[in-house]
Amino acid sequence: MPFHYDKDADGIVTLTMDMSGSANVMNTEYGELMGDAVTRLEGDEITGVIITSAKKTFFAGGDLNVLIAITPENADQALEGVEELKSQLRRLEKLGKPVVAAINGSALGGGFEIALASHRRIVLNDNGIRIGLPEATLGLLPGGGGVTRMVRLLGVQKALPLLMEGKQLRPERALQAGLVHQVVETREELLSEARAWILANPAPVQPWDVQGAGVPDLKFADPNSYGLLGAAPAVLRKKSHGAYPAPEKIMAAAVEGAYVDFDTALKIEGRYFVELASGQVSKNMITAFWFNLNEVNGRASSSGKRVAKLGVLGAGMMGAGIAEVSAKAGIEVVLKDVTLEGAQKGAQGLEGIKPTDSDDDLAGCDLIIEAVFENRELKNKVLAAAEAQSLPDAVIASNTSTLPITGLAAAVPDAERFIGLHFFSPVPKMRLVEIIRGEKTSEETLQRALDYVRQIGKTPIVVNDSRGFYTSRTFATYVVEAITMLAEGVAPAFIENIARKAGMAVGPLAVSDEVTLSLQLKIHDQTLADDPSLVADSAAYDLIRELVGLGRTGKSGGAGFYEYPADGSKKFLWPELTTRYVKADAGVSEQDVRDRLLFRQSLETVRCLDEGVLTSVADANIGSIFGFGFAPWSGGTLQFINSYGVQAFVERADYLADTYGERFRPPASLRERERF
Repeated sequence: MPFHYDKDADGIVTLTMDMSGSANVMNTEYGELMGDAVTRLEGDEITGVIITSAKKTFFAGGDLNVLIAITPENADQALEGVEELKSQLRRLEKLGKPVVAAINGSALGGGFEIALASHRRIVLNDNGIRIGLPEATLGLLPGGGGVTRMVRLLGVQKALPLLMEGKQLRPERALQAGLVHQVVETREELLSEARAWILANPAPVQPWDVQGAGVPDLKFADPNSYGLLGAAPAVLRKKSHGAYPAPEKIMAAAVEGAYVDFDTALKIEGRYFVELASGQVSKNMITAFWFNLNEVNGRASSSGKRVAKLGVLGAGMMGAGIAEVSAKAGIEVVLKDVTLEGAQKGAQGLEGIKPTDSDDDLAGCDLIIEAVFENRELKNKVLAAAEAQSLPDAVIASNTSTLPITGLAAAVPDAERFIGLHFFSPVPKMRLVEIIRGEKTSEETLQRALDYVRQIGKTPIVVNDSRGFYTSRTFATYVVEAITMLAEGVAPAFIENIARKAGMAVGPLAVSDEVTLSLQLKIHDQTLADDPSLVADSAAYDLIRELVGLGRTGKSGGAGFYEYPADGSKKFLWPELTTRYVKADAGVSEQDVRDRLLFRQSLETVRCLDEGVLTSVADANIGSIFGFGFAPWSGGTLQFINSYGVQAFVERADYLADTYGERFRPPASLRERERF
């Protein structure tokens, strides 16, 4: 029986969840098992109940294969199922006997909702365990009583950030936040403490079932609540720009539920849950952040090798970041720069990093990563010198963001051992590494690169070689399209605001300043020199060239599209952008601005897929979100097309092409597709 029912001499029942499959999840099987277990408990003479798990995790949450299948057509049936699951937990916490959740592994989503329905929550102090309700990160809300119980447990102000941001906490942090009551050090202690608490507390009552109980910081007609009720929606709108319905529905369920009794609040929560689950945004986010992410993280590797000694060439921002994350993963790191002083600055005094200005210190390295300036001659020089010192079978990699890997591989004797490892800035924070396979890169080299990326805790996507690869090439279309619109006379603030409203992580002009205008111009000019046929968007680059000529090279230079006050105050758009470029009759609507930014990136992704640069939809979606901040609500550049409807997307793209240029014309392959 997947729920093991063991009653001891003291009348304490240990209910051990052990469902079929690798994890306990909320699905039809769970509903039947929990329903049977609660019915048996209600009819048995018991002292109390301990709920624990036979799995590595306590409970993994809802079955996303089930949730993604909820549609407006079957929403009523889904709501009935949700209400039944909540009814079971309500019966459990009103047994009249103590119920303890002995949390021996991560309890997330529905798993933590089971724990919330217990009178006592005791968790094992394991740094790998996470506690929380992360549904918002998948476009959902906790529909098993999570919103209702959390708000009554912590109050609205403390509960909302945890709920709306989907935070996952380690055991000690969960204790501090009030999510659990006790942390213990061993599995034996987990059960013994649960038994002791049951014997000492024979008739506990949940805080929300105490007569007269409500939400601690939200009372009906209480003027002290008005500030919170007025500020919270404004703060949320500033963060989400209205692109994410889940946080809005969580707030609505929390506040509306606070003004009614507990059981009515559960019904409100359930209806909002089904509304979100049947909507497109949750399907997009589940596709990307569950199915696609698991696919890219789950790539099988056969190398079986871990990097022991890494040489990083270049101690600038990227090289220093690569050295830092590698050293923190336990890898011995040599950080080389042209001067010892520069290497020491990049090493930041971190343990495990040896700064140097000598190639000799690279002896014994089994991985070399070059991270110098985007100059082919310089890269070739440092790569050749480093390869000569490293182990004979060392993997040699470049962190280039644009230069073709196959060309750079000519710097080393064995091109089969050469590969691209494109990190993103800032390296310690950005999760993605784009692995670029050159024409001669061997399968073993690819597998060793995958193993290294996993070793440092990053998410890998794998692409084939081309100029700009996937992420840089597609990201460039976002920036260039925005600058093209500015050259057409569209107001810069309008462009920036619409981009953020569309869900992009950063406005295109702001991120252009971060990258630096001078670097964009160098990359453009290098591409022009190598192959003029690859260069278009001349209006955008003419504008960039003009700004660089005025000394406005980007944030690092103190001025770009934005002004960066010397006193450190907030940046603002350079006022002369308006006087120089904006036209009153530019004639580009808000919808067109939005679609030009999003469609341009999605169309470039389709071209990357057609050309074989990309080989999987998962790489495209995850790479777009984690690599260049494509709107997470969309599920990524290709899922955006799916959710828009492929044929509707083609029709809209044809309109954009007719109106703004052939770069929006959809390729023939897209016209023939039904979905990605």
